[in-house]
Amino acid sequence: MRFFNTEGPNVAEDHYSLPPLERWDLEHILTLIDQKKYFLLHAPRQTGKTTCLLALADYLNREGRYRAVYANIEAAQAARERVEVGMAAVVQTIANGARWSLQDENAQTLARQVLQEQAALVALEGFLTRWCEASPLPVVLLLDEVDALVGDTLISLLRQLRAGYPKRPTQFPQTVILCGVRDLRDYRIHASSEKTAITGGSAFNIKAESLRLGDFNGAEVTALLQQHTAETGQIFTSEALDAVWTLTLGQPWLINALAYEACFRMRDGRDRSQPITVEQIDQAKENLILRRVTHLDQLADKLREARVRRVIEPMLAGAALGEVPNDDIQYLIDLGLCRMTKDQGLTIANPIYREVLPRTLAFTPQASLPQITPTWLHPDGSLNPTQLLDAFLRFWRQHGQPLLGSAPYHEIAPHLVLMAFLHRVVNGDGTLEREYAIGRGRMDLCLRYGAVTLGIELKVWRDGEPDPLTEGLEQLDGYLAGLGLNSGWLVIFDRRNGQPPIRERTSSEEQPSPQGRRITVVRA
Repeated sequence: MRFFNTEGPNVAEDHYSLPPLERWDLEHILTLIDQKKYFLLHAPRQTGKTTCLLALADYLNREGRYRAVYANIEAAQAARERVEVGMAAVVQTIANGARWSLQDENAQTLARQVLQEQAALVALEGFLTRWCEASPLPVVLLLDEVDALVGDTLISLLRQLRAGYPKRPTQFPQTVILCGVRDLRDYRIHASSEKTAITGGSAFNIKAESLRLGDFNGAEVTALLQQHTAETGQIFTSEALDAVWTLTLGQPWLINALAYEACFRMRDGRDRSQPITVEQIDQAKENLILRRVTHLDQLADKLREARVRRVIEPMLAGAALGEVPNDDIQYLIDLGLCRMTKDQGLTIANPIYREVLPRTLAFTPQASLPQITPTWLHPDGSLNPTQLLDAFLRFWRQHGQPLLGSAPYHEIAPHLVLMAFLHRVVNGDGTLEREYAIGRGRMDLCLRYGAVTLGIELKVWRDGEPDPLTEGLEQLDGYLAGLGLNSGWLVIFDRRNGQPPIRERTSSEEQPSPQGRRITVVRA
C-alpha cells in the first residue's frame, strides 16, 4: 500500500505522488539544456526539488540524447575551508552518481586518477573534462544541495565550473543545474577571511536563469489526497479537503504530513470505512506542532538568525519593517518562511507556519513560568473568563517583569509572555489562534476553550506615540465582529521609558467600543 511521504524523495511505487515534471515548465527546461545553458533551481526545503531532479535525470536518460547524472554534494559541507577535502568529496560523489545511474565504472577510475594527479583547486575541472571527453553523449550534471557548501569550498566549486564552461559539451558538461534552497545571490561564503554574499559576478557569471519550484495549487492538493481515496476507498470530506488547502496553502511537505498523520498515525483515521473529517485535520495539525516534527523545528530554528529576526519581529508586533535590507526579505521568501501576495504584501507563508513561529518564541517564557493554580475554571471544568482575567492580572503583576527577560525577541517580549500564560491555560484542552501582519499595529489572539471563545487584541504604547486606546477599540470591534463576539480584551503594553514598575501600573477597566461591545481594557 502506498502512503503519504514526508522523508526524502518520492518513489511512485511507494508514495502518493503528482507527476514531478509537470511542476516545471519542462519545455523551457529542455530548451535551456539544448542551448547548453547553466542554471539554478531553488525552492524551500522539502518541497520536491530532489524528486524533480531525479525525474528529470531519468527523463533525459530515457530520451537518449544526453547522459544525465544526479549528485547530492552536501557531504562536502563538512570540509568547510579545507578545499582539498571538499573537492575530493564532490568529485567522488559525482562519480558515484554516474555509477549508480549510468553503470559508468569509468567515472570511478577517472575520479581516482584525477584526485591522485591534480591539485584540489582544479580536481573537479580535471575530472569533468576527462569524464566528458570519454562520454559517448553530452553530459547533463544535476548538483543538489549546492548552497550547503560554504567558504572556499563553495568558491572553488563555482570557479571550476566557470573555468570549464567554454569546453562544453565535448570536454565539459553540456548543462549544469545547481539546486538548493537559496538563489545564487544569497550563497553565503562564511569563510574566516570573508563573510559576505556571492553576487554571482565573479564566481559564477555563467548562470543563465534562476528557476523556483512552486507549491501545489488547490487542484493539485485535491488530486494528491484523492489518490489515497482511489487506493483505499477512504474519502476526505469536502471540509477536510478545504482545511488541508487552507492550513498549508499548497506547501508539499505540510500536505503530506497532515494527511499521513490523519490517515496513518491517528487511531480514528485508520478505519478506512470512515471519512477523514475537518476535525481530524485540525487535530493532525496540532499533533505536528506539539511533536515539533523536524520540518517545523528546522524552520523555527531559523528564528535565531539576525536577518530573520529583522523581518519576523516587527511582523509579529504588527509594525512596519522600516529599513530592512531587500536581501533579508528575499532570504525569508527563499526559505519558504514568507511569501509575497498582491493584497497583503509580505506575509507568513501559510497558517501552520504562522502558528509555529510565535509558539516557538513563547516556548522559553512558557518553560520559565512558575506553577499557576488554574483558578479560571468553573467546578464543571468550563472556562470562567472573569476568573481568567483576575488570574492573569495577579500573574502579570507578580511575574511579568522578570519573565520579559526570558523572551528571545525583546520588542515583542510582552506578547510572548502573555501567550506563554495562555498556553498554560489551554493546556491541550483548548486552542490559541493568532493573527498578525506587517503594518496592522497589533496582534490578535483567539482563545477557544470548550464553549467559550475569547477575543484579545494586543497593542504596544511606545515613546513618541499617542495612547493606542482609541485605535485599539476600533480595531477590536472589527476583530470581534469576525468572531461573532460582543465582548473581548484589549491589552495595552506600555513600553515607554520612565514608567512605574509593572506591578504598580497594571490595571483593568470596562469600556465600551465604538460599536457598543463590552471591552475589558488591560494596561500592563
